[in-house]
Amino acid sequence: MNSQERLDYARIAEAIEYIRENFKRQPALEDVAGKVCLSPAHFQRLFTAWAGVSPKKFLQYISIEYAKKVLKESTLSDVAFETGLSGTSRLHDLFVNIEGMTPGEYKNGGESLSINYSFVESPFGDIIVAATPKGICHMAFADNPTDAFRVLKERFPNARYFQKVDAIQQSAIFIFTQDWGKPDEIKLHLKGTDFRLKVWETLLKIPAGRLTTYGDIASKLNNPNASRAVGTAIGDNPVAFLIPCHRVIRSSGELGGYRWGLTRKAAIIGWEAAKNTR
Repeated sequence: MNSQERLDYARIAEAIEYIRENFKRQPALEDVAGKVCLSPAHFQRLFTAWAGVSPKKFLQYISIEYAKKVLKESTLSDVAFETGLSGTSRLHDLFVNIEGMTPGEYKNGGESLSINYSFVESPFGDIIVAATPKGICHMAFADNPTDAFRVLKERFPNARYFQKVDAIQQSAIFIFTQDWGKPDEIKLHLKGTDFRLKVWETLLKIPAGRLTTYGDIASKLNNPNASRAVGTAIGDNPVAFLIPCHRVIRSSGELGGYRWGLTRKAAIIGWEAAKNTR
């Protein structure tokens, strides 16, 4: 790291600390930029390059994490006030944009959600697939059905669960036996930060039988320095196979990590490559 990079890092670290300490005031971009003696435009570019998200998004993430804690014991209006937001409507928008659900749904642990789930076979082992009326919300390899269902329930602890196959699940399951090249036609119901949703959207654009790297994904998001943040987002992929995180490898050519095992990752890559050459 050269002297300029050290200076940039120090400024971003100071900005992050300032946002953490003052998020209840919802400081403007100009306020944070002035704190580290940069113009707002230059600070915006520098912060995004180092942190992987814009200063505004980072402020939103800090605010939402605090709001999630306060929601357990407070009313929505109290939470909006405590978080520095102008009212419950802004709190609502913040939750919908970042968490994929309303504050009330989050507070109730997805209590109003109805989730159908089932266990199905795939060429790479059993899978648990779950869907809300909006689309697939969870899909994972289920080597242990009990553990697999527990992981699903941890995401929506108070939702109502029904073990049955519906049309939305079937559209996802058919990818293994029918036209597996059109994942964009399968409805997804995901919750995550704007950055993670963009990473997952980028993964959907990787053609079957092709591979890419973490750095390539970061570049496509116009954040070439965000490879680590990209890796974290890929690791948190809630929908196995449909969102093809298995198609991302290290720039060295090594497979890298995979939540469901490197042997399975290698098998999926080989299977797709074979089908793509037919």
